Amino acid sequence: MPTTTPTHAPARSARASAVGHPPAWLVTLAVLAVVTVSIPLVYLGVRASGVPSSAWGEIFLRPLVGELVWNTIGLSVAVSATAIAMGTLIATIVTRLRIGAARTWLLISALPLAVPSYLASYGWLVLTPGISGFVPSWALLSAVTIPYVTLPVAAALRGTSADGEAVARTLGLGPAQAFWRVTWPQVRPAAIAGGLLVFLYTLSDFGLVAMLRFQTLTWGVQQAYSASFDRSQAAVLAMLLVVIAVVVVAAERSARGSLRRTTAIHSTKEPLSPSARVLFSLIVALPPVVGVAVPLIGLGIRLGEATTLRTFDPENLLQATTTTIGVSLAAAFVALLLALPLAALAARYQRTWISTLEGAGYLSNGLPGIVVGLSLVFFSLSVVPSLYQTVAVLVFAYAVLFMPKALGTARASIEGVPADLISVARTLGASRFEAWRRVTVPLALPGLGIGALLVAIATMKELPATLLLRPLGSSTLATELWSRTAAGEFGAAAPYAAVLVLIAAIPAMILSGVRSVAKEEM
Repeated sequence: MPTTTPTHAPARSARASAVGHPPAWLVTLAVLAVVTVSIPLVYLGVRASGVPSSAWGEIFLRPLVGELVWNTIGLSVAVSATAIAMGTLIATIVTRLRIGAARTWLLISALPLAVPSYLASYGWLVLTPGISGFVPSWALLSAVTIPYVTLPVAAALRGTSADGEAVARTLGLGPAQAFWRVTWPQVRPAAIAGGLLVFLYTLSDFGLVAMLRFQTLTWGVQQAYSASFDRSQAAVLAMLLVVIAVVVVAAERSARGSLRRTTAIHSTKEPLSPSARVLFSLIVALPPVVGVAVPLIGLGIRLGEATTLRTFDPENLLQATTTTIGVSLAAAFVALLLALPLAALAARYQRTWISTLEGAGYLSNGLPGIVVGLSLVFFSLSVVPSLYQTVAVLVFAYAVLFMPKALGTARASIEGVPADLISVARTLGASRFEAWRRVTVPLALPGLGIGALLVAIATMKELPATLLLRPLGSSTLATELWSRTAAGEFGAAAPYAAVLVLIAAIPAMILSGVRSVAKEEM
């Protein structure tokens, strides 16, 4: 049985221990990153400023707009709350309870990351064609987004001591009470950061809600852009999305709280009865079953159709796969470069203006892909026309859209590096930049890698911006899947869907630590 080491005094938060003013070079890089990802917001501002005030009132008073806002907020709150609750529970089960094959279960729990939301709905519609509305949208979005909370919370739990919970249990508290009072404050930043990503993901989702006929603001923006040359209503609805995102990001700042971390070399795992082990295993398996297994069954049915063999084009599938992998890796690298200075600034220095700057970095993830795509069409044609419809603009769009996915994990990983180590490096003669390069980056590298992988997975699945910005003659797996599905060629779409799930599963497996399965904890 593993032994437990004595609990040491909680390490000081890296952010709380930062003193003095942040270096000018770090502030400059962080501001440049925020300005870069704010290009779509500038585009919206230009569009919205051209809308007369009377038109704003007219748009807001339309009954459909109120319904879209209500549907959007209700769905986003429900999905993010479910993801935080279920993600924290699943992370606790696989890290603190002796359910057997814990690392394999963590791998399984990460698999929904590999399934695009619209593909999940596609698979369910094959099996149950009549589903639509709020409940299916909530269930499927929750299933595919729970890993955004599970993985960072599991990482936080592995880095914290279970000794405090054991002491609380000896004082008469139950397991749930001990977790809430002792462990939750230590993992809350990771859980809340993951919940923010889930909220913004739901806020900007289009494919799933369109397939399940649940009207949200993203559906309204898409309809407004495609129905008329007058973009006023679309700009106003997109601005509503931005306002909602601003409010939620501000709320996340206060809900996250400060990091209180303890350390331990080993921690014991709670033994379980056979029936409890089965129950907890079913809980862990629920999201993968809903978000992966059932959609894959529907996909398998379509793959078995005769039309698949007649319309299958191996050369086109290979080209789409190569393009998808290439732009995903490039976007992950660019997004991480944009996120690093902002994450370091927010993790090390507690200032109101820094929190505001960090919050601005999250806003692009609340925008629909079509808004980001159109804004970069406008920007590239006006500023750098030679880059219009090139891979460079497409990768840049992905980095703008998904930089927040790297920002949250990067900030948490840098914040978790003990400030005392930085102080020691400085006393040994290292400059701030050298201490950052030689101490902070190596220790934070696993968290930075998680952020990059999250960006890569999101890029593989992104659709609206890709449709607008992809170079002529090229395609990705997502665009091929969507175009064939929209044309009713479900059998022809199946091979692209299968390969998309396969390659997106690779970073999802890396995220869950599949390389450590051989050292599985029993």
